[in-house]
Amino acid sequence: MAIHELSALLWRERELLDVLTFKLEEEQLLLTSGKSRWLAHGTKEVEQVLEHLSKASLARTIEAAVVAETWGLPSDASLGELAAAAPEGAWSEVLTAHLAALTRQTALIKELRDSNEQYLRTAVRSTQESLADLRPAAAAGTYDSHGKTGETAGSRLFDKQF
Repeated sequence: MAIHELSALLWRERELLDVLTFKLEEEQLLLTSGKSRWLAHGTKEVEQVLEHLSKASLARTIEAAVVAETWGLPSDASLGELAAAAPEGAWSEVLTAHLAALTRQTALIKELRDSNEQYLRTAVRSTQESLADLRPAAAAGTYDSHGKTGETAGSRLFDKQF
């Protein structure tokens, strides 16, 4: 029966989201501890999980379309619509539970992704500032009105229009 397969695929997708959460937390630990030499490995593992997740999502979408058509819904019906239209009471609860879990996991992953991105931006900025400090003082320049450094930018104590 297609609904059993759909439920199994939803479980598989939830497991992959758990692994993705773990890998993003691992990546965050590397970022916060300054162990950047392992960051490439962590990022590669995240990409591998995302690839598996993409395939699982495609399989789930195909199976959900089969279930939707079986239940008289459009083939692009959402998981929430499937849960609402489930002919048996238990399947409605199962699909609603999957939807709630997937929503929670997705929100957590988004939060981790955003946090990791902020850590990376901070690390890049810190690295750029450290490298700028290594240049000879005469070539370093100062910050311009846009917050960028440039060798032609000079400090000014007066308005150039006067």
